Amino acid sequence: MNAKRESTDEKAQKSGSFWKELPLLIVIALVLAFVIRTWIAQPFWIPSGSMENTLLVDDRVIVNKLVYQVRDIERGEVVVFNGEGSWDVGPSMSVPEESTNVVADAFTWVGQQFGLTPNGRDYIKRVIGVPGDTVACCDAQSRVTVNDQPLDEPYLFPGSVESHREFGPVTVPDGHVWVMGDHRIASQDSRKHQKDPGGGAVPMDHVVGRASVIVWPVDRWSTLPAPETFDGIGDSGSAEAGGEDGQDAQATGGSGAAGD
Repeated sequence: MNAKRESTDEKAQKSGSFWKELPLLIVIALVLAFVIRTWIAQPFWIPSGSMENTLLVDDRVIVNKLVYQVRDIERGEVVVFNGEGSWDVGPSMSVPEESTNVVADAFTWVGQQFGLTPNGRDYIKRVIGVPGDTVACCDAQSRVTVNDQPLDEPYLFPGSVESHREFGPVTVPDGHVWVMGDHRIASQDSRKHQKDPGGGAVPMDHVVGRASVIVWPVDRWSTLPAPETFDGIGDSGSAEAGGEDGQDAQATGGSGAAGD
């Protein structure tokens, strides 16, 4: 009887110890998630069709936040960026008033850490031009050109090439990138923001990171490499192009979601 009673007491003590330690474990897990999300990698939810068929609505991608700390952004890469101050300039995009519901705010914050809820200012697009590049549309086959070289873009949504409208030539300013969606008809990208600050080009310091892999749904697990079409693009030969004022230049991530 004593042995059984001692065994029961030990189980009770272990159970009590677990419940006492649980809050600490939760705090540690949240701190680790915050550290990883802030400096290493972050999940984002895709809420729109602007990158179809490369990315579909409700896909989840992991964004590498370290890669651009060690090298420059390259053409063809899919990136998430914050549009505040460059694309989000109208009153309809203003930051909403702070909520007074602490519980709702807590759930929103957790959702943002895991790419489940948006903050409304993050976008996901493909980098077409880097500083000094001259981007234009279109050549005789309705293709976008970079430094006078036409792009064959097999990743585009069907019908996108035929839908291309003329723009440019645009010289990408220093410290900026020119971005476009893979679903050109549905994408509100650099072409549509030419009257915004920066002429539609996105400041590099607004780039959150590179979208490197689709992690959800499971049947769409895949990486997001830069296509070979950009391999042969030469420099524009205008190293000082960034000195222009950007008037000719025209990323659901915080965040949670990366949209139109």
